[in-house]
Formats: sequence, C-alpha cells, structure tokens
Amino acid sequence: MDFGVFILAQQRGYHQSPEQVIQNSIEQTVVAEQAGFSNAWYAEHHFNNYSLSPSPLMMIAHMAAKTTRIRLGTGVCILPLYHPARFLAEVGFVDTVSNGRLELGVGSGYQEFEFERFGVKLEDASAVYNEFLDIIPKGLTQKIVEYNGKFLQLLPSSVAVRSVQKPMPPIWVTSGNPVALGRGVREGYNLFVTALLNGTQAVTELRGRLEKVAEDNGADLDRDVKFGFLRCAYASDNQSEIDSYLDCARFQRRISESLKFRRAQSDDGYMVKEVPSPTDPSMEQLRQNLPVGSVNQVIDKMLEEISILKPKHIALQTQLGDFDQKTMLKQIELWGSTIIPAIQKEVNRQQQPAAAAAA
Repeated sequence: MDFGVFILAQQRGYHQSPEQVIQNSIEQTVVAEQAGFSNAWYAEHHFNNYSLSPSPLMMIAHMAAKTTRIRLGTGVCILPLYHPARFLAEVGFVDTVSNGRLELGVGSGYQEFEFERFGVKLEDASAVYNEFLDIIPKGLTQKIVEYNGKFLQLLPSSVAVRSVQKPMPPIWVTSGNPVALGRGVREGYNLFVTALLNGTQAVTELRGRLEKVAEDNGADLDRDVKFGFLRCAYASDNQSEIDSYLDCARFQRRISESLKFRRAQSDDGYMVKEVPSPTDPSMEQLRQNLPVGSVNQVIDKMLEEISILKPKHIALQTQLGDFDQKTMLKQIELWGSTIIPAIQKEVNRQQQPAAAAAA
C-alpha cells in the first residue's frame, strides 16, 4: 500500500493568479517527495479554471528536474485530444528525462467544452481511446509501429527516444465504464477509481463493481489487478480548516458536474461560475462521508475504507480550489510523518496472518 498526491491545479477565482496555482502545484510535489509520498499525479484539462494543467506530460518533465525519487503520473492524459505520433514520442521522452519514473494514466475524457475546441467529437471519444490502446503498447515496445484505424492512422514510425522502463511505463486506466476497465484488466494494466465525495456505502458498491469487472474478464481482483483509489481526506483538530478543505472539494464537484452536464456558466468565457446544485452534499454529509477529522479519526476511517476496497494505492487530493497553500503543505507533511506510517503499519499487520494462512 502506497500513497500519492493528486494535483488538480484549480483556480477558484481571480484572487488566485495562474502563476500562483502552478507554483503551488510544483511546491506540493517537492514537499510530497520530502514527506515520503510515492507518487504525484497531474490532471489534464483545458480552457477554463477547473484545472490549469493542460499537459501532465509537460508537468512531469518539469518536475523530473526538481525531484529524484517520487514517481510522476499523468492523471490522466485525455487520449482523444492527442495525435498518436506525438503522444508516443513525448511518453518516451518524459520517461527518459525522469529516469524511468513515469506512471502513464490514460482516459477518454468527458468535457464536451474541451473536445469542441480540439475539433473532436465527444461521441467518438470511446472509440478513439480504444484505438489509442491498440497503438500505445506497439509504439513503445516495437521498433516500427504502423496503424490504420477508423479514427487514427499512423504511417510506419519509430519512437526515437524510447522509455527507460521496459517493456514500457506502467499504464493506469481511469474510467467509470466497466467495458473500459475490463479491457484494462485483460491487458494487465492498473486501474484508477474513485467514490467521489460519497461515503462507506459508495466504497462498498465500488468494490462490488470492480469484483464483477475482474470476474467478467477472467481475473481475481485481489490477486491479479492493481488499482488505485482517488480520495479527498484531511486531518486536523481545527474544524475551520476541515470545513475550508471540504468547501474546496464541493467547489470541485460543482464545477466538474457543470462541465460534464453542459450547464456551465461564465461571464467572460473562462471563469466557470460556482453554482450550487440540488444534489450538493451538505457540509455535514461530507464530514460523515470522507476521512476528515482528528488524526486518529482519519486513520480509522481510512483503514475502514481500505478494508472494504483493498486498493494497492491511494491518491489524496491536495490541490483543490483556493485552499491555503501553507496549510496544505503542513497537511502533506503530517500525512508523511504520522498518518501514512500508521496506516501502512496496521495494513501490514492485518496482511501477515492472511499471508501465513495462504502459505
């Protein structure tokens, strides 16, 4: 069981400058490495304030020069918005300059606003994504790759700078679609899932869906599939800090849903309005749903969720809305010094009898 930070690079309003948002993302990564986190993940979004990270591969190339150990992941590259030749070349380059620290998360995307501006039809996203999954392993492992699909064509080409990791960097499939997850299982890729801002029942239901996906594709979830869990969590005895973090998490949800369901509003074509939704969870519901509270409360809640879901990796959302940067850096340090070691110690203790019984 290892832990990462997930960096969305959001701008909640013009009181934050884009430069501040990006510098905060850089600083969080450096501090996460110092705190002992195993991974840092970077989102990809375009043309609005939901995320100021247009290229997770560029971010990784930059962070590779500022870190030495932490693994750096795309969370995720929206494949239908790329050309396969450039994508393959940049993946090989980034894995090289990071000395083999790339974790390659991929997805099909969901924001029509973005697709329209790239001249790509959202209704074709799933099919284009699947053609990319045909190309990626060939392009990263074969000297010459050629492809002639319905949407993607690639003349015989070779990636000049190949990945350091052999045969290629780990691939993480992110989707809520069981068909997409099933292909990931069959092809031996890792999965990345979330219960959003929901509670224990949603985590239990997520476990059931993953078990079915694995079973339907000839695998055992615990034995054969590595999957990560994206989670909002925050530890503090200061209730106002917790409420500020939860408020930023709810902001993220509001903007994401407004973009996903094509109801985003903006006065200037850039800054998306934060509009309350009838489905918004209350602050009390968020406190009940998520691992927030004192250090011990967070550890206990995380252990409960881990015992249900059994992920191999947990990514904590550290960059949300306009949460205070100095406070978040202290939070990252607290997880590294106290929370993660306590969780790992207990998980290891629980796994030892099971391993002995299996032997």
